[in-house]
Amino acid sequence: MGDSKDNLLWISWHDSAWIPILNPTNVMDYFQSTTNPFYDRTCNNEIVKMQRLNMEHLNNLTGLEYMLLHVQEPILYVIRKQHRHSAAVVTPLADFYIIAGVVYQAPDLGSVINSRISTTVNHLQGAFDEARTYSRYHPSKGYWWEFKETESKDEDEKKAQKKSSKEKAKEESGSMFQRHRVNVLLADLAKKFPLKNTPYPATNQQPEQRALTEENTKVEVKVEVKTEPQGNKPPPEKKPRLV
Repeated sequence: MGDSKDNLLWISWHDSAWIPILNPTNVMDYFQSTTNPFYDRTCNNEIVKMQRLNMEHLNNLTGLEYMLLHVQEPILYVIRKQHRHSAAVVTPLADFYIIAGVVYQAPDLGSVINSRISTTVNHLQGAFDEARTYSRYHPSKGYWWEFKETESKDEDEKKAQKKSSKEKAKEESGSMFQRHRVNVLLADLAKKFPLKNTPYPATNQQPEQRALTEENTKVEVKVEVKTEPQGNKPPPEKKPRLV
């Protein structure tokens, strides 16, 4: 297939002014519009149109021409492009279909087969590329397949088994006899050493009473200052005698 700009299979054409009034009598005039890229102006239809002749005169000419092949009102019209060799011998070249006023070129058999083969080869190439990522090789082992999904499933199963074994081990940490015996011992200890009910202080006191109780409970620190009696005078100082 060529470039999408040059290939007519990749484009479409329509004229909004003609779409509401399309019918089998004017569909060929609609297709022969000068802006239609599917219409070749060198065809015999253009010669007959310029000479203002009836379209039945196309059978008397040889060369390229367009004809209305199929009509399914009000939505589908099929126009064929063909080369006329004589009045009874023509060679089909292409078919164009008009659906809801939009003109498309119908793909030929070669284009359809080429597109299907290209799509198939593309998918096969993707499958081979994906399969190649799972293949492994080692000189001592040879080739084998290693699928990530199976590995993840196996890892999940192993983790689930480990979790279940751990939970069972936690649940089976003590037998029924051991748990019953421990409960009996705890009950005996509770009977021998019962908990004492400690009275809680009343909380309905006023704020002033609470402050007074707090001041009374404070420890008074007494500071004693020792003072010597004033009656005891120090002895008189001895003066040296002068000779």
